[in-house]
Amino acid sequence: MSHLEGQFRLRSGGRATEYFDKYLFESDPVVLRAVTDALVPLIPPGVEVVAGLELGGVPIATLLSQVTGLPAVFVRKVAKDYGTCKLAEGSEVKGKRLLVVEDVVTTGGQIVLSVQALRRLDAIVEHAICVIDRESGGREALVAAGVKLTPLFQQSELVT
Repeated sequence: MSHLEGQFRLRSGGRATEYFDKYLFESDPVVLRAVTDALVPLIPPGVEVVAGLELGGVPIATLLSQVTGLPAVFVRKVAKDYGTCKLAEGSEVKGKRLLVVEDVVTTGGQIVLSVQALRRLDAIVEHAICVIDRESGGREALVAAGVKLTPLFQQSELVT
């Protein structure tokens, strides 16, 4: 359903002939619920808050929060410069064990940046989950940042 073939430029700057349009599964309530239900068992013990990364991790974190009863926080790429000027909106993160939630991971660059920013806010971040790991170095980048990535699917499982 969300697997597309063609020529695509990735956030990392790389090119791909296969692409997973996360918004196709995140905007379908039946598919999003099925994905969320499959992610629940991947939540490590001790997690206190689910942290959805802007933009793709937000709907998944929202539904995970609803299903599990865990509070959610929504993490911007850059803190807004008006209102509360927060990077992380929603639940308190200071001293809390956060689980970073992302839709598709390629190089892991944005997750690493977000984890660093959350740690500067005194959050404890050791784990991340995603729907699809594109197997393009993201897991390794996260390990180097002290974060274990657990994907629901590896790209190689979905592409024939």
